[in-house]
This record gives sequence, structure tokens and C-alpha cells, in this order.
Amino acid sequence: MGRGYLVEDAVEKYLSELCTQHAVPVTGLLIGQSSTQRDFVIMATRTPQREESPSKQETSPDKEWVTEHARQVSRMLPGGLSVLGVFIITENDGKDTQTALRQLVFAVENLISSERLWSPADDDVTDCVTLHINPKTRKTVCRTFDVKDPKCMAKPADWKYQSGVCSSWSMLSCCLNVDMLVPLPDNRAVTEDMETCLKDGLKIWADKICSGVCLIDGKKLPEDTELTTGQKRNMRQIFTTQLLITQNEQRSTKDVIQSCGGSVSVRGTVHARAYLHNNKPRAKLAEKLLKRDVVSTVATRVQMLLEELLTSEVESKSKDGWSTEQLCLPRRVFCLLKGAGSLCVCDYQFNDEGPGEVTDRLKEMLDIDAAEEDLDTRQELNAEMVAHVVETESSVPVDSLPEPKKSNYAGAAIAAAAAVLAAAASMLYLSEA
Repeated sequence: MGRGYLVEDAVEKYLSELCTQHAVPVTGLLIGQSSTQRDFVIMATRTPQREESPSKQETSPDKEWVTEHARQVSRMLPGGLSVLGVFIITENDGKDTQTALRQLVFAVENLISSERLWSPADDDVTDCVTLHINPKTRKTVCRTFDVKDPKCMAKPADWKYQSGVCSSWSMLSCCLNVDMLVPLPDNRAVTEDMETCLKDGLKIWADKICSGVCLIDGKKLPEDTELTTGQKRNMRQIFTTQLLITQNEQRSTKDVIQSCGGSVSVRGTVHARAYLHNNKPRAKLAEKLLKRDVVSTVATRVQMLLEELLTSEVESKSKDGWSTEQLCLPRRVFCLLKGAGSLCVCDYQFNDEGPGEVTDRLKEMLDIDAAEEDLDTRQELNAEMVAHVVETESSVPVDSLPEPKKSNYAGAAIAAAAAVLAAAASMLYLSEA
């Protein structure tokens, strides 16, 4: 027997509605959390339809369209939730359907993993699931593929619906101060160089986060500590965490001097959170999921803003290189996932956007009918624009760049300052040499 999947019964209702309300074939994503023993599926969402005439629609899945949808959805999932696989609803029970599912699940994983800034862990689950439903017979075929092995064969999996799969999942939350500065290349006219430098700079910062010390409710717990024990195992718990980031050790001169033509400063405070299944979760898993959410939420915002900048760069070619600009990164907004206990999904709202645009994206990407009052905008408030210019020279010692306030650890969230931290949001500054 292969892997087992415990599936929220709300997913069964959703898939049944797709079988009756939509023209087949219908493709979509399966969302949940993996563990060493079994996986938990808490949500399914169909692939949005392309704006094209029915005559141009194909009967086979659009791999490029499905994978891009998966990339966008992955950005909207907090720590502990991920795209576990894909589903298809079609009357075609032939081999070509299974072949299409295999291609989809590998393409989805390849694209999502290309945006991750952390290194895979030895205990990461690499099996992804495919689900085929015949809308007439309601026959369901569930299989898994090891996406790290391109030559792997499909394995059968157990697909079981159950009520309250995630009703008692625990949540970890953290506020973290971010203060990083990334040097830009001399040739600022080459936009691709800026994107590469930003990703490299974020990767260095991500490594610091992943190697930092995580305190859960003020304590550094041994990795194998079970977070939910005794009567609390079936109760939802909320843990407050702190991330303590050590400063880099002194490096040699040749490692700290580099030529650059400007810099990008990313500053602010972010709210991170992660959800944990209730099947004896360990402190090691909690720490891993929370750190990955910290990295993902910062990298996602920078990438979103960079995509906007790259678009505007094409429209304003008259500019000679990069000018000094002050830009606000979008703030994180949460939305309760109905039928999934207290779990939330998230979106990122720019300053010039209203709540209606957030609810529209939730509908388009996750097929969630959310009202404006369902949005939780309290965790991060809009950033205020402040004057800030970083002067750089052609050769900048990296160690001379501004650092967070000096201490043995940087980025610790103090309970007494929680309101102040929650009121801050991220900002990104582009500085010209």
C-alpha cells in the first residue's frame, strides 16, 4: 500500500459540485500538508478558465496555464500549507489521462520549487498526488509520484474523506524585523542583472533565517519535543515564536569588497505564521515550517514588486539606469478558510489596492467566496513613506553596509512591542550610485 491521504470532507463536496456544474475536463490543485506517515488534504481549487472562445479550448490540460496557477496559489499559502498535487475531472479513463496527470504534477513541482530559497531537508516528503475523477461513474483513481525521480513509476494511494481533518491544527506566529541591503551591478541598464542580484541577496538572507534560533513560547525546545501532548492533542493551540538571527562572522577583505552601481534596501516588519497537523507534531517540524514562511513571504513580496518594476522598465526606456526610488512592498492579508477549522490563506495587497481586489484574487486563484469583512488586515498595516537615500560608491565594502541595531541577536520579537511591530510593514528602497 502506498501513501495515505486524509481528506477534509469539504473537498469531497467541492469536487462533486465540479462534476455537475462545469464542462469537463476540469483541472485543479490539491492543497494541504505532508507528514512522514500520511498527508492531509484540506482544500481543492479548480484552474481558472482562460479568456478565450470555446472553439479554441482544448480537451487536454493546458500545462503552462495549470503550472502558472500553481505558482500563484503557492504564494498565497502560509507556512505548513503547500500544493500537494493535481486533480482532473474527465470521462476519459484512458492511459493518456494518467500520462497528462504525470506531466502536470512534475511541471507544477518544478516551477514552484524554482522559487524556493531554502535547501530541501532530508525528511521532506517528495511524493506528490494525482487524482482522477470520472464525473459520470464517480470512480476515483489516486496515485503518487516521487517528483525527485523523473523515472519513477506511479504508486497507488489511499484516498479517504474525513470530517474535521484540520479542526484542531495548531498555529505558530511570529513578527520579524527585516533589514537587508543588496548591492546592484555596475551595469544597471541590464534589468536581468538586478533580478539575479536580488535573488542572490535574498538567498544569503534566507540562509541566515534557516540557521537562526527559534524560540517557541520563549523556549528553545529539543527537536523531538512533541508540541501537543495529553488532552491538548485534540485541541487547537497557538504558539508565539521568536527568531534569533546571529550576525555573520568577520570575513576576509577579498570577500567583503565588491563592485556595484547601487543598492536595494528591504526594511520593515513581517508577520509570519505556520500551521501544524495534530498527528504528534515535533518542534523540528514547527521550526522548519515557520522559517520557510518567513523566507517565502519576504521573497514573494520582493518578486511581486520586481515584476511590476520590470513591466514599467519596458514602458519607460528613456530612463538612464536606475534612479533613486522609494516603493512600498505589499502587506500580507489573511482570510479564514471556511470549512477548514481556523486555517487561513493569504494575499498581498499593494497600497493602491482596495479590499475588493483582494477578494477578487481569492475567488480567481482559490475559488473562495470571501467578503471584505472576512479579510484580516490587522497583522500588517500600510507602510508610510519616509525619506531614505543610501549613498554608494563604485566599490562598496559589504560589511560597511547598514546593519540592524547591534546585539548578539537581531530580529527578536518582544511581547511588549507587539503592537508596534504589527503596525509596521515592509518597504523596498532603490538607491542610485
